[in-house]
Amino acid sequence: MTQQKPSWLPIGILLLIAIAAAFVPAPGAAVTEGINSGDTAWMLVSSGLVLLMTPGLAYFYGGMVNHKNVISTMLQSFIAMGVITIIWVVFGFSLAFGDSIGGYVGNPFTYAMFQGVFDGKPWALAPTIPFALFAFFQMKFAVITPALISGALAERINFRAFVLFMVLFCVIVYAPLAHWTWHPEGWLFKYGVLDFAGGTVVHMSAGWAALAGALYLKRRKSHIEASVLPPANIPYVLLGTGLLWFGWFGFNAGSAVGAGPLAVSAFATTHVAAAAAGLSWVLFDVTRGRKVSALGFCIGAVVGLVAITPASGFVSVTAAIFIGTVAAIVSNIAAHWRANSKLDDTLDVFPCHGVGGMMGMVMTGLFASKAVNSVVVDTEQGLFVTGDFALFIKHMVALAVVSGFAFGMSYLLLMVTDKIIPLRVTEEEERVGLDISQHDESLMEA
Repeated sequence: MTQQKPSWLPIGILLLIAIAAAFVPAPGAAVTEGINSGDTAWMLVSSGLVLLMTPGLAYFYGGMVNHKNVISTMLQSFIAMGVITIIWVVFGFSLAFGDSIGGYVGNPFTYAMFQGVFDGKPWALAPTIPFALFAFFQMKFAVITPALISGALAERINFRAFVLFMVLFCVIVYAPLAHWTWHPEGWLFKYGVLDFAGGTVVHMSAGWAALAGALYLKRRKSHIEASVLPPANIPYVLLGTGLLWFGWFGFNAGSAVGAGPLAVSAFATTHVAAAAAGLSWVLFDVTRGRKVSALGFCIGAVVGLVAITPASGFVSVTAAIFIGTVAAIVSNIAAHWRANSKLDDTLDVFPCHGVGGMMGMVMTGLFASKAVNSVVVDTEQGLFVTGDFALFIKHMVALAVVSGFAFGMSYLLLMVTDKIIPLRVTEEEERVGLDISQHDESLMEA
């Protein structure tokens, strides 16, 4: 096994946090007034479902890389569950949902160390569930977002550098976007942009960060030599897709923050869009003379889940068929273009999550209906519903601003990270594989 230079800084930071946490006073009595047990039960389940998506993503990505990088790729998702959880408790939740500073970011001290969370009044937009439950539900979204980015950087990124980038991304990109979009004082929220479960906050941010990472890290040696190894384990991809699809019901239907008709509608649109997109992807492949593949159906289904995310609580089930079908075709074209270019986005994160997320925001601007969700304003329903351009234009503005912010800030953070810890592994480490070179572990081939 190779020896790595010892570093006391990471454990030192965790120990300082642990010591500080030991002196945080216990919360007072939980607020029970207005709390609905049915809504609370559903949101507990939804929070668990959303967390399940991260191990699902690990299997989804792990099955698609080559056998030398399976463990490293999967660990990048699992480590997010540890790192982002601690950040969220210490100050991340405050940055996203604390007292607004100009509509751009929350005050990091509002709920520092979760003070005022367990004994706080329910969140204004989730009045029937405990505030702490809302905070933990949102935590799971923060966990999976940087894990999504890892797919674009797979097979060539230094693990320690990825962890540092993940921290910076969560603090400087994810938390402000969550504040803009989901905080009542956030500027995108007040502007009237509709994002039910994270088209901008999660998928567009991850997709654009993935593109920035692929450009910054440049191509793998195997990609340059056109000698990329085949996926390690397609059954892993199938398993990961099943876990993601299952968990996505919590992701989208849980964003109704209650067990009512809106949750049912979001649940239904989520499933239908995924089904339509999976079929659309493989059938579009058939038009190019390709065989129907398990990998194709899985990727298509995930694209459908991505695209329906911002729209899930605002559109009808029939609109979901259109959204899933069209989004899969557009993402398939983008992935095909990427495969024939010099862009080395290892697992097509930008074509699937970036493009899929943008398609979802466009489709929300086309199909959002007050009949589905009363939050939608009469004069700002989808373009295809009333013929009014107001909501559609707002979504195009949001798409442009979020894209520029997520890409630009992510690229800058990659540069900063690279100055502190080199982002790219050596050519020899890449050749051996990251499982061995980064973790001294390997997947034994059958």
